[in-house]
Amino acid sequence: MLSEYRHDCKVRHRESQRRLVRLILCGDSATIPTAMFGLNRGETALLQKLRRPEQVQLFLDEEIAYNKEKDGETCRSVRRVLRDRLAHCLEGAFLAAAALRIQGRPPLLIDLEATRDDDHVLAVFQYRSHWGAIAKSNYSGLRFREPVYRTLRELAMSYFEHYYNLQGEKSLRRYSRTIPLDRLDHLGWMTSEQDVWEIAYRIAAARHYRLLSAPHIRNLSPMDRRLFHAGQLGSAE
Repeated sequence: MLSEYRHDCKVRHRESQRRLVRLILCGDSATIPTAMFGLNRGETALLQKLRRPEQVQLFLDEEIAYNKEKDGETCRSVRRVLRDRLAHCLEGAFLAAAALRIQGRPPLLIDLEATRDDDHVLAVFQYRSHWGAIAKSNYSGLRFREPVYRTLRELAMSYFEHYYNLQGEKSLRRYSRTIPLDRLDHLGWMTSEQDVWEIAYRIAAARHYRLLSAPHIRNLSPMDRRLFHAGQLGSAE
């Protein structure tokens, strides 16, 4: 009897997952929660299942492929990321911010600015006045941070030793103020079918704060080779 019960549970679970996929594709059903923030009901239901920040990170890592932009640069909205299952760091930050928003948190981003390297965008959140972050990255050390950092500067510096270019230089230099995406809803970052480059431009233009002085930069040592290779573990080709 117990084995039959377990089998029935597995069958029901698989069927519920198939129903959810169908709902996401068609975007409409009375059996799932009301649509939120312009997303359809299927998209909302999927994000509502991500109830904690670490679940959002796991979804980004396991369900969303890394966008290497081989077919040209993109700046997808949350809707397109969910449909295409593809994102680079900014697109992943949009999705993470949307999931945090549905959890009842403000959708906030910060930008990490580098020299001779790409910038990196984080979706940030707070727990008991301490900051954490969710991020999509091709480098294993540039993803999730627990909410244990007292300031945004502390949070940004936690990425320093893991932030490097392919020449082995430690490249992180600045971090931005928070960018509240709820003030940019009119630009369609959650639902647009077009690229939302205007938000990328605003992030780049946001006020940034220096992390290192010139003497500190001159005194930096080369990247540790073991950490260099460890950071690329599992990276997309």
